[in-house]
Amino acid sequence: MGLLSLFITALIALILLTTYIKSSKKSIYYMGWLAVLLFFSLLIYNGKQLKAEFNSLANSLSEPAFLQHMMAGEEIILTEKMLDVPLVSQLPELPRGCEVTSLAMLLLYEGIEVDKMELAQNVKKDPTPKTVKNGVIHFGNPHYGFVGDMYTFNNPGYGVYHEPIEELAEKYVPNKVVNLSGYDFEEVIQHINAGSPVWVIANTMFKTLPETFFETWETPQGKIKITYKEHSVVVTGYDEQFIYFNDPLANEKDRKIPKENFIAAWEQMGKQAIAIKH
Repeated sequence: MGLLSLFITALIALILLTTYIKSSKKSIYYMGWLAVLLFFSLLIYNGKQLKAEFNSLANSLSEPAFLQHMMAGEEIILTEKMLDVPLVSQLPELPRGCEVTSLAMLLLYEGIEVDKMELAQNVKKDPTPKTVKNGVIHFGNPHYGFVGDMYTFNNPGYGVYHEPIEELAEKYVPNKVVNLSGYDFEEVIQHINAGSPVWVIANTMFKTLPETFFETWETPQGKIKITYKEHSVVVTGYDEQFIYFNDPLANEKDRKIPKENFIAAWEQMGKQAIAIKH
């Protein structure tokens, strides 16, 4: 009860005492009006309290799910989240340019006006040519730079991994790039909850690949195991069953794949992921 209500209650008690002593009709009349005033004062006060509690509840429910609010002793966790990320196709200009095209979508979502062709030109390259010596393939290292030809399948080529993409992204959003590579997929989910889409590397089949899809190269930095099914997309959301993503090769917005399959493909490709913090 507020101070005003307490004051009015005390005043009513005083009037009742006066009425009892004097027993005059005039005192009873005033007491009646004061009782009405007390009633409406309490009604207004309780209404304000109810409104404040309702607003507090509404605000808590509108917070991001990862904050996990505690209400009535129960933990509230959102089980789905979707972000509206612009879709960009890698085709026809960049048949091997899924990584830079996915980065373009990430940057466009952040309001950075940049296109895939600019990113394709600026991403670090590994100039090591593809050769075969004694049955062993020698080629570039995607951890170091883009390997081969991004623009046509007529020449040898492969792709690029998270390190050169992170370096390129830093040029457009300095000190805001978060490399989530090596962490559990829960970190990807947390960034989606926070409103940040996530660049990842999986494969074009979005499930665990058999070993027959992989081969080993010799690179200037040592041996590396690769698959030509390697593919980069932008994770845009999730629910209890699916992961949603923009696919630059299929040119499909919010494509969905069963969560277990998508995460398995991502883990098999080294848990590579990049986000931009707000």
